[in-house]
Amino acid sequence: MTNDTMNIRDMCAAFDVTPRTLRFYEAKELLFPIRDGQRRLFTKRDRARLKLILRGKRFGFSLEEIRQLLDLYHMDDSQATQLAKTYELAERHLADMEAQKAELEEAIGEMKTQMKWGAEKLSALAKSKPAD
Repeated sequence: MTNDTMNIRDMCAAFDVTPRTLRFYEAKELLFPIRDGQRRLFTKRDRARLKLILRGKRFGFSLEEIRQLLDLYHMDDSQATQLAKTYELAERHLADMEAQKAELEEAIGEMKTQMKWGAEKLSALAKSKPAD
């Protein structure tokens, strides 16, 4: 391994992913490691792409959306198209996340109300139970 490349074990350790995950991303044409026989050697470019893939997944982007965004990197417009498309998708995903958050907050509030009612009911039942 040179300073510019990492083997699959090192990539897994550095990014907390499994070898299967790296092979899957390679099969989906998201990563393009150098093949040295059966070995895969990941370049700085692969590491940067994996960092973006993992961030995109965390933000709710689909692998197809991530692949399309990564493919836009090579356009000759100083990444303006890539940035604009990323921003557009991020706005959509943020709106979805905020809607999910609002739904969760409502469900949490309802659950707390029900749990309070249940605790009060249990307490009342315990007090009214005759002592043996």
